[in-house]
Amino acid sequence: MTDSAAVQAMTPYELLGGSAILRQLVDRFYDIMASDPRAAGVHAMHHADTTQIRERFYDFLSGWLGGPQLFIEKYGHPRLRGRHMPFAIGEAERDQWMLCMLQALAEVPMSNDLREHLEEAFMKTADFMRNQ
Repeated sequence: MTDSAAVQAMTPYELLGGSAILRQLVDRFYDIMASDPRAAGVHAMHHADTTQIRERFYDFLSGWLGGPQLFIEKYGHPRLRGRHMPFAIGEAERDQWMLCMLQALAEVPMSNDLREHLEEAFMKTADFMRNQ
């Protein structure tokens, strides 16, 4: 197998660098959400203590990116839309969430190809979460 074929066979989780880099991405995402006034609306949907949600998001992203299926092992199927239905999520909330994620992706080391892939995948998912 050539080097490029080996890279193509890797999951986004592996390309990102595994658990340590994923943890960095999740923590940076929530730190930005807590500190950037442009994300105040989406931040207000979360508890002040984000310890639990950080862990759940990490668990979810691990499996979503092709790594260990931590969320499913602990909680079952993610049912993303169902779990988020209690929250009013419109374009503004989607855009605030994406603002935080795009900034976190920009600050975590990864290849440009992976960053572009993740930006597109996160945008599709964030848009799918809209219920308003």
